[in-house]
Amino acid sequence: MHPLAHFLTITRHRHLVIKHCFACGIYMQGLLHDLSKYTPTEFIPGAIYYQGTRSPNAAEREAKGYTSAWLHHKGRNKHHLEYWIDYDTGPQGQMCGMKMPVRYVVEMFCDRVAASKIYSGDKYNDRYPYEYYLKSKSHYIIHKDTQQLLEKLLRMLAEKGERYTFAYARRLIRRGHD
Repeated sequence: MHPLAHFLTITRHRHLVIKHCFACGIYMQGLLHDLSKYTPTEFIPGAIYYQGTRSPNAAEREAKGYTSAWLHHKGRNKHHLEYWIDYDTGPQGQMCGMKMPVRYVVEMFCDRVAASKIYSGDKYNDRYPYEYYLKSKSHYIIHKDTQQLLEKLLRMLAEKGERYTFAYARRLIRRGHD
């Protein structure tokens, strides 16, 4: 069990997200980002399965077949696309991604950039978050508009860098695109 190392990792991540959210103009979301990670339901499994090079959720999932921390986390944090999965109104009642408000897509983007920095360390570059996303996107249940905006932000980061992309996101937020 690694409670101190886990605490330091989630706190470093959270502070990076706060910094990125502030750069994008979503101040309150930055301040409130991932506070549920400090609750016993999420913190204890995180400390038990801590490795430092990837999310402890992956290790818990491998060990138990599911992750209690992730199930708790995704249901309380609107910046996760999984929070927005629901049944459609069609006759079959299929699960689908609901359109996320822009401010949560921007927070999700900030979260992905910060996680990429934390877990890749010195290997990080502005292409890393987009490349990581491309490896995982095939299994996402996500609304097409949400997916398009997230991909646009990740591609923009890869091609034009943080300053340009954060300024673009800030303009989206100011215009009230939700």
